[in-house]
Formats: sequence, C-alpha cells, structure tokens
Amino acid sequence: METVSVILERAQQRAKEMDLSYKGALLPIEALTLLQATPSAKLVDVRSKAEWDWVGRIPGAIEIEWQSYPGMQANSNFQTYFSGQIDKEAFVMFICRTGGRSHQAAIAISELGYSNCYNILEGFEGDRDAKGHRGTKEGWKAAGLPWIQK
Repeated sequence: METVSVILERAQQRAKEMDLSYKGALLPIEALTLLQATPSAKLVDVRSKAEWDWVGRIPGAIEIEWQSYPGMQANSNFQTYFSGQIDKEAFVMFICRTGGRSHQAAIAISELGYSNCYNILEGFEGDRDAKGHRGTKEGWKAAGLPWIQK
C-alpha cells in the first residue's frame, strides 16, 4: 500500500497540472486509502438525495447536496451545512457522480478558507462505458470500493 505522503504529493501535482484552485485531485482508490489511514479525514458526497437513494451511498460519507433533484437547483445552504459540520483545518475530499459537482464544491469551500480540499476524480460512477452505462468503466463503484444501496 502506498504511503499517505506519496498519494498526497501525487494529488497535489495533479492539481498543479490541471491548474486547480484547491489542494489536490485524487483517484477513488487513493481517496479510500487516505480515509483508512487518516481517521480525521472527511469524505463529503455532494450528489443529490435521489442519487444516494437510487444509485448508492458510501458508508461514513457526509452527505450534502450541491444541487437538488429534480431540476438540479443549486443548494443555497450548501456552505452553511458544510461549515456547520466540518472544521476549517479538516482534510476534506469531495465526491459526486463523475467529478464535476465535487470540483465546484471544492472550489467554493476553498474560497471559504478551507485549505485542505481535494476532489475525487471519476466520482462515484464515472463516465459511461461503450453501452452507455455508468459505474462499470471508472469511479468508486467500478473500482470495487465500499458502497451500499438501500
């Protein structure tokens, strides 16, 4: 297993290469490794309630919608809910379906003064495969990482 410092260095290098305004960009397996090695780390799932209910949840993740289904309206309380649950010094990783909304959340929270924000590339389901299905090609589910469905 890779060390925390090696994973963080690689994630921070990706952020520089991608010109990101937050600290780093992680692959799903790297995020799980960091969660397991860093008990104080926070995983924030910014997908919609519909996605959590119908597609699956990550055990232990903090769930705060970035946008609400249907219509995908912005959650005007996102920053309030976030700051009410997570300290500014926390190591925070964001995940959504494919990495887009979590990228936006990482930017917004970084702008609030949280300096340890990381986005999880590929997200929970990743891009579609050749048959148009998500969750088989890339992402948290395709990597075989822990998730549940109710």
